[in-house]
Amino acid sequence: MGAQKVLIFGSMPCSSWDFLQPYRGWADLVIAADGGVSCAAAAGILPDLYVGDSDSGGHASAGMECIPLPAEKDLTDLQAAYEAALNRGAKELILTGCTGGRQDHHLSALGLLETASGHGVHGKLLDPWNSIEFLTPGGYWIPKDGYTYFSLIPVDRTLEQITIRGAKYPLDHRDTFRGDSLTVSNEWKTDPVELRFARGCCYLIRSNNPK
Repeated sequence: MGAQKVLIFGSMPCSSWDFLQPYRGWADLVIAADGGVSCAAAAGILPDLYVGDSDSGGHASAGMECIPLPAEKDLTDLQAAYEAALNRGAKELILTGCTGGRQDHHLSALGLLETASGHGVHGKLLDPWNSIEFLTPGGYWIPKDGYTYFSLIPVDRTLEQITIRGAKYPLDHRDTFRGDSLTVSNEWKTDPVELRFARGCCYLIRSNNPK
């Protein structure tokens, strides 16, 4: 069946990796994208596979499978790591170490969540304050999992017929638009919250205030 649960480390500064504690032992396969190998080490997790060109200081340790990449190429190390995960049978994916520093890499990592959804892979991007998922039309139960806020950020021009039940700010078949803040910074009244929407795609962001 392959490695159905895959954890991928990108490279970002992080003072504590405690937010990954619930996911220790979760993954069938851990991949480090270039400098992500240092982040994995700081988190106390040993990657199974290194993918990268070493321009961020990463390298494969002894006994670690390695996919070396050229410095000049048409994709990021993170995307190459994702493709390696997909080729190994990924069905669930966590990306971490991808949201700090350069915002072009941050936005590209968000795009990978949409790419993964198109491949039938459920992806999640984690950092110390946020959990980000890409949602397509349908119904969902959104657990609190220790977060304070949840937001829906439309990807398409319109997110249609949104219903939210069990939240501080409920909605009943409302539409919102890309760039509008109607669905930003909601809170749980019951756990989980019920969410439904009929058309469009969005990012679900569960978050806490940075400390």
